[in-house]
Amino acid sequence: MDIPERKYLRGANLQGADLIEANLQGANLEGANLQEANLRGANLQEANLRGADLFYADLTGANLEGANLQEANIEKATLQLANIHLANFKEANLQGANLQGADLYGAGLEGANLRGANLYGADLQEAKLEGAKLEGAKLGGVKLERAYLVEANLEGANLEGAKLGGAKLEKAKLERASLIEANLEGANLEGAKLRGAKLERAYLIEANLEGAYLIEANLEGANLQGTNLKWTYLIGANLQEAKLGGANLQGAHLKEANLERADLKGASFEGANLKMAKLEGANLYGADLKMANLEGADLKGAQNLSLNQLSNVKTLYNAKLDERFFIKLKEKYPALFEKPDE
Repeated sequence: MDIPERKYLRGANLQGADLIEANLQGANLEGANLQEANLRGANLQEANLRGADLFYADLTGANLEGANLQEANIEKATLQLANIHLANFKEANLQGANLQGADLYGAGLEGANLRGANLYGADLQEAKLEGAKLEGAKLGGVKLERAYLVEANLEGANLEGAKLGGAKLEKAKLERASLIEANLEGANLEGAKLRGAKLERAYLIEANLEGAYLIEANLEGANLQGTNLKWTYLIGANLQEAKLGGANLQGAHLKEANLERADLKGASFEGANLKMAKLEGANLYGADLKMANLEGADLKGAQNLSLNQLSNVKTLYNAKLDERFFIKLKEKYPALFEKPDE
């Protein structure tokens, strides 16, 4: 269907209309009823769809580049492989929508509702998702490099293998999210909530996780080299075989964390709480343990650990040590084995 350019269709009732490959470039469709409309392959470039109702509409392969969809209802609509480059979706409702493989590069999605949406393989590079609701969204393989996700809600979202390099995720909610093998190199996750998140084999080199909540998170085999984990909450976290070389864990909360066979070369644990932590087989070459709390920690079989490192800790009360360390430290620094003040 060929509709004259810039057709005035504000508030029009186009429910169920057949608009396959229609030319609606620059059209004014503000507040229009497009429920269940067939817009496959339609040209809606720079169209005004503010407040329009696109419930269950089919926009597969449509061109929405630069279109205004602010506050539009796009619930359960199909936008698979659509071109949504630089479109405005601020405060739009995209709950349950299918955006698989869509091009959302630089799109404005501030405060948008994307709960349960399928964004698998979509391009969201440099997209603005501040305050967006993404709970339960499917984000596997999605491109989110340099995306703005400050305070976004991604609870339970599937981000397996997602590309989030350089993304801004400060104070984002990622509880129970799946970030297995995700690339978060250089991402800013300061103060982010990642309780129970799955980060196995995730790539977090030089990321900023200062003050983030990773309680009971699974970081087995993750690469955290040079990462900022200062004051981070890693209570009960699984860091088995994780790479933490040169990481900053000053003041980090690692009570009951599992660091078995982790690479901790040159990492800073100054003032960190490692009470009841498991460090069997961990490589502690050059690690800074100054004033670290190692009460009840299991250090048996720890690699490249020196007497000098252990002499600078806050306490070794009830800690499990190889006998060669225990005898010498007990003799030279008996105060380290006394019950610390609460």
